[in-house]
Amino acid sequence: MILRCNFEELRALASAGETVVSAAEHVSAGAVSAPAEGVAKVEMLLPRLTGDIGIETLDDQRRVRHAVNVIVTDLHTRLDQKLIEFSPAHEDAVTLYFDYGHSRSVLHRLDQMGAEMEAIVDLITGGNPEQGGAISFPD
Repeated sequence: MILRCNFEELRALASAGETVVSAAEHVSAGAVSAPAEGVAKVEMLLPRLTGDIGIETLDDQRRVRHAVNVIVTDLHTRLDQKLIEFSPAHEDAVTLYFDYGHSRSVLHRLDQMGAEMEAIVDLITGGNPEQGGAISFPD
């Protein structure tokens, strides 16, 4: 299956993903960071953010979804901080708002894709999800 992403969504995910990874590297400096597993998934996602993303298996969809969720959560947290620190009209808050919105849209589409994939796996395996790992979803 193909996860279609526009330029703004890819830019928002890449920029915010790099911030998540960078923050994890600077935890010793007192920065708040995402859990290590989430950061690792974000690192694996970053090279794929060059265009539409091919999702081959349900496990791949779940990994990508987890990474995007880490990014969305980080963006939401940073947006809240900027709103409180400055104002909704502050340039950084506006930028974070749009990055959050673009990233959240991708997360929503990933959720829809995952539900479809789970339904197909359920149908093919007769309700036995353990057998679904070998099922691929061609582009």
